[in-house]
Amino acid sequence: MMRVTDAVARLRESARVLAGSETVELKACLGRVLAGDVVSGIHVPPADNSAMDGYALRVQDWHGPDHALEISQRVTAGTPPQPLLEGTAARIFTGAEIPVGADVVVMQEKCKSDGGSVLIEVMREAGGNIRPKGQDIMRGATVLKSGHRLRAQDLGLIASLGIAQVSVRQRLKVAIISTGAELVEPGEEIRPGQIYNSNRYILEALIEKWGFEVMDFGITPDDPNIISEVMAKASREADAIVTTGGVSVGEEDHVKAVVESLGSIDFWRIAIKPGKPFAFGDVNGTPFLGLPGNPVSALVTALVIARPFLFDCQGIRHADVVPVRQRALFDMKGSGRQVYHRIRTGVDGAEIFKQQSSGALYSTCWGDGLAVQEIDVDIVRGELINVVPYVLFN
Repeated sequence: MMRVTDAVARLRESARVLAGSETVELKACLGRVLAGDVVSGIHVPPADNSAMDGYALRVQDWHGPDHALEISQRVTAGTPPQPLLEGTAARIFTGAEIPVGADVVVMQEKCKSDGGSVLIEVMREAGGNIRPKGQDIMRGATVLKSGHRLRAQDLGLIASLGIAQVSVRQRLKVAIISTGAELVEPGEEIRPGQIYNSNRYILEALIEKWGFEVMDFGITPDDPNIISEVMAKASREADAIVTTGGVSVGEEDHVKAVVESLGSIDFWRIAIKPGKPFAFGDVNGTPFLGLPGNPVSALVTALVIARPFLFDCQGIRHADVVPVRQRALFDMKGSGRQVYHRIRTGVDGAEIFKQQSSGALYSTCWGDGLAVQEIDVDIVRGELINVVPYVLFN
């Protein structure tokens, strides 16, 4: 069996950006991926401005706290100032442009004014309380790089540059195929031997949250001819194919054989628990990710193995998920696979859910992350272990 790190590395080595680009209105760009760098065409701020309410003047015009200066103008944010008259001060407000000639702003709490003149009780050094032109961003600076996934603050930053439209990657089209005659959709009557299809909803939610376009091909029965027909259709319409079930060694597990008949299997079986029967290959040149059928196995392999590959195909620049350290509140013997335990973190450390079966989906909702147990390494109560909170997989 291939180690998890080797499997992820192999997937990422074979990945290429599959999504094209399009120009989108800024307000519709949340969660989208930049197809090019965002470069500022302006200085931010565009001119020197006041960091607070107070009085703008020349340092050289101050002759002590008993020497009053005439107030020659009033400058508010959004109002262009006049050049400062020599020997005077300007009443100024936060964000307002500094008049030409002024080199300091004294906060109003350090001043006394009768409306026509002002006494400056304490003087600042030149440049005090002035935000210089381009302090935040200089014209020509690259503020966001291609491949960046846009957040709310990024949209605000782009808007502050006056940019209304952005070049982003088109959404990666990901086909989801559920296999298994035992699967029934929620809301339908369930018969003996059948189960409700939870994997479909897990994967749809993950793919939408990651910013991709879901192409749902429904449930296919355990018939290799039907599976082959659906797979071929998905390969023509989608950028990547994700299946659940059918990649193990049972007599009714036909997905692996179908993929081999239409394309190839690069590798199969990973030293991970849950999720060993994970397959990667292609269907008529379209990348194929075969996830296990058990719901926890499907979730874990989607997060740990499929996610980095799909992010690469979308063109997302992303860093590796870095675990946090937590104190173990449980003991666990090591095994020949890398294990992802469902845990819940608290002030005292990480507690484990008693039932760690790959079908116990409730365990993933009870907890807030996965504890990573390396191959053949025991976890001893009280020691620090690696934990990956679910939020890091966003």
